[in-house]
Amino acid sequence: MNSFGRNFRVSIFGESHGIELGVVIDGVPAGLPLSEADLMVDIERRKSGARGTTPRKESDMPHIVSGLFNEHTTGAPLAILFRNENTISNDYRNLVTHPRPSHSDWVAGQKFHGWNDYRGGGHFSGRLTLGLVAAGAVARKVLAGVEITSRILEIGGCTDPAGFADVVEAALRAHDSVGGIIECRADGVSVGWGEPFFDSVESYISHAIFSVPAVRGIEFGTGFQAARMRGSSHNDPIVDATGRTATNHAGGVVGGISNGNPVVFRVAIKPTASIAAPQQTFNTEHGAVEELRIRGRHDACIALRAPVVIEAATAIALADLKLTASTR
Repeated sequence: MNSFGRNFRVSIFGESHGIELGVVIDGVPAGLPLSEADLMVDIERRKSGARGTTPRKESDMPHIVSGLFNEHTTGAPLAILFRNENTISNDYRNLVTHPRPSHSDWVAGQKFHGWNDYRGGGHFSGRLTLGLVAAGAVARKVLAGVEITSRILEIGGCTDPAGFADVVEAALRAHDSVGGIIECRADGVSVGWGEPFFDSVESYISHAIFSVPAVRGIEFGTGFQAARMRGSSHNDPIVDATGRTATNHAGGVVGGISNGNPVVFRVAIKPTASIAAPQQTFNTEHGAVEELRIRGRHDACIALRAPVVIEAATAIALADLKLTASTR
């Protein structure tokens, strides 16, 4: 559905071109210092503005309407609202009969029998990650002592950060898009978070990460490279009583449980589905394949704005794992 978590439960709502969107967070411990300004630090990182990001500009000002009193959380559900202020919905009318390739248009129409809000992708839009980022900022408060950071490793196949801008510029000139790879790292995660099998640290984080639109893959530690290694080189020798290891091929997780080393993983972000170059799609009204030209304002490289969203999803998952571990 639209909720994630057990003891730190996040529910998102809204549509890209609706009146408002937001997030409700249940299970926030009482007494955490919090203000709307605290949320803006990560919200600003998510905003567009860089070359290759959408020209759509929104203030993204958060309004905390419940769960906060005297600038501290009360223990009640925390509700945060955002107003949509800059929408051009007419750009999306043709998508009702001409669904975008590799986008949610067709499947959403089928699943909800045509009643879905198609404007800007509706509830499937990356705009909904705004709520995730706000929830992630709250989760960071729960995770005092844990530092979550990320970096872009690759854009459109280029691994040299100095060349990222050129790759994005080439995609813009071609009316096309590019993807990327983001590495995320969580330092300070205690030993013992996660449960064997279905609620392992990897499966829980992966669940949250795959809820971010455009994610196509995730790997922890050495990831797929582990399949080409021998056990003698892949194993992480334990070097002291804290569980610190000489290497971190496991990515900070063994047996589904955090081992006290940094939790490290990489995420693949696909190219934006909405591109200005002509494409072919099926006209659901006339029953024929036709040319599609997409209007609207879209990112040529979603990966440029994704790092803070990946961090937020990670923080949400880890906050829930931490609170779950504390109840054992």
